[in-house]
Order: sequence, then structure tokens, then C-alpha cells
Amino acid sequence: MAISITPDNKLKKLIVVGDRVLIKPTTPHDRTKSGLYLPPGVQEKEKVQRGYVIKTGPGYAIPIPVDEDDAWKPDEEKVKYIPLQAKEGDLAIFLMSGSTEIVYQDETYFIVPQGAILMLEREEEL
Repeated sequence: MAISITPDNKLKKLIVVGDRVLIKPTTPHDRTKSGLYLPPGVQEKEKVQRGYVIKTGPGYAIPIPVDEDDAWKPDEEKVKYIPLQAKEGDLAIFLMSGSTEIVYQDETYFIVPQGAILMLEREEEL
């Protein structure tokens, strides 16, 4: 179940900054593999969670040195970015300790720095 951004999607107004990723958590299972029912709150206390990448920030900022002698040159973008590995639609396994839970328009999401993402699963061939 991949979640994607569409033109009519309510999330198109959100801008994720820096090396952060917006993740929609998957629905937790209420039972263990052996069939035991888990009480509410157990899944939230897990150290590792998973969810689908909804949006990503531009990446890691690399400042460009500014030369005073080049005042005649047109103003270019002063910051370049190293892009992130995570892409929209990826299934991400991430550390809860590095993430921030938010609620946006009655939906729960996590803002996760790329450094807290342990693994990505991508549908396309690598």
C-alpha cells in the first residue's frame, strides 16, 4: 500500500525542510505472530516503527563560499543540497527516538531526520 502525493492531496501545502522526511505510519498489528492480543499503547512504545514516506526535504545543505570580488555576477542560489536517499512511496523502518510525532488535519505523521531511518524498501528495481 504505497501512499503518494497527488495534486488534490491535502499535504501538497506542507514543505519539509532540510534532511527530514514526513512519514505516515502503517497501521500497527493488534496481535503478535503467536496470536496474543496487544493492549493499546504497546506499539507506540516500540523503539522501531515503520511507515510510508510522504514527502522529503531538499537534503543536506552545502553552503557555497561567497567571493566579494564577484559582485558583478548575478545572484545565484547561495545553498546547494545533497539529496536524500528516501523517496516518496518508500517504506521506511525508523527509530522512534529520533522522530517527532505530529497531527495534521486529524492524521498522525512522523517527522524523521534521515539519520534515524534504518532501512528503506522501494518497489522499483535498484
